Amino acid sequence: MGFQFGETVLRDRRRKNVNPYSKEIAPGDWADVDTIPIEGAFVAASSSIAVSSATRTEILTAKSLYCDPADDVLVGDRIRVGDDSYQVNAKPAADVNPFTGWQPIQEIPLGEASG
Repeated sequence: MGFQFGETVLRDRRRKNVNPYSKEIAPGDWADVDTIPIEGAFVAASSSIAVSSATRTEILTAKSLYCDPADDVLVGDRIRVGDDSYQVNAKPAADVNPFTGWQPIQEIPLGEASG
């Protein structure tokens, strides 16, 4: 599915490295990633909350990735849209309607990416 005014959403995943001493598998460096475009996906605001203090009020807005539940997105991946980068910190279950088998798009909450 293409969006006429959408932006390309990219998923970065660090390659796995094997520690030569302990033989443990760990994520590699962000300089060496597998990148794929996620077709039909978009990043948008999922919720906003007003935070007030004695001196000011601010609005905090959370972002989510909206995509097909079958898309290859895992916890620890980085999502890029334009100049913005986000981290996948959790991947909720992709529920299916038990009566019809219908499955809506999945909302994956995103955090600010670092590194």
